[in-house]
Amino acid sequence: MNYFAGLDIGSTAIKVALVDEGGRLAGVHVTESGSLFHKNAKEALRMLLERHGVDREQVKYLIATGYGRKLFKEADDSISEITANAIGAHEAGRAFGGVRTIINIGGQDSKAIQLDDQGNVANFAMNDKCAAGTGRFLDVAARNLNIDLEELGDYHFNGKGAPLTINSTCTVFAESEIIGLLANGHGKEEIVAGIHYSIAKRTVRLAKRVGIEDRVYFDGGPALNKGLVAAIQDELQRELVVPEHPQTTTAFGAAILARNEFFAESD
Repeated sequence: MNYFAGLDIGSTAIKVALVDEGGRLAGVHVTESGSLFHKNAKEALRMLLERHGVDREQVKYLIATGYGRKLFKEADDSISEITANAIGAHEAGRAFGGVRTIINIGGQDSKAIQLDDQGNVANFAMNDKCAAGTGRFLDVAARNLNIDLEELGDYHFNGKGAPLTINSTCTVFAESEIIGLLANGHGKEEIVAGIHYSIAKRTVRLAKRVGIEDRVYFDGGPALNKGLVAAIQDELQRELVVPEHPQTTTAFGAAILARNEFFAESD
């Protein structure tokens, strides 16, 4: 059996996806990027293949994407994360009846992508890297609140009061704002909900810049946060499509393209 791989080297996490000859997802792996991008990417690929009993020689084509894609010289090709994310969401979205709008929140930036009928990128927008609407902001917030990142979703739903307003648009200033709210005796639950709604408002404004159509697909690591999902749904006034593995959509898209490129070259 031949396989095809997509390697998404992000600023905070490395994601690998493997698909078979039929384009079906065969496995995924996620690990921290760390400081040694190339070494950690090679190890992530090795671990995924070992877990599924696949030899490296069986991977006939590999496409790298993401922040560090140019560092992985062993790749057969590289593409932008916008393109890879669009391909992955379009393919994964078929199970939900198709998607036309994508919201992606990564470690250092957020993106909104609009697809045409064929799944091609029709329009996209990205936030400023300082904007308090990224995965890194959630990491910083959790650390300041002295709770685990994975607990943010539970705190969101446990608050008894209204979500507090977080006004700052820069992570550094928002961090100071959170510390000030704690010092004034506000509960962590209301602060967490306020953080989620702050991100949700910025995210929805970004999505409106490209146009919101049909089902909205939400991916990236923060899509695992059920409190943030609820806040964005509330702001959008519509349900989000959240895949089983939201972190790996972009890697999956790169793997799908790798498969397509391999067979196109074989013809």
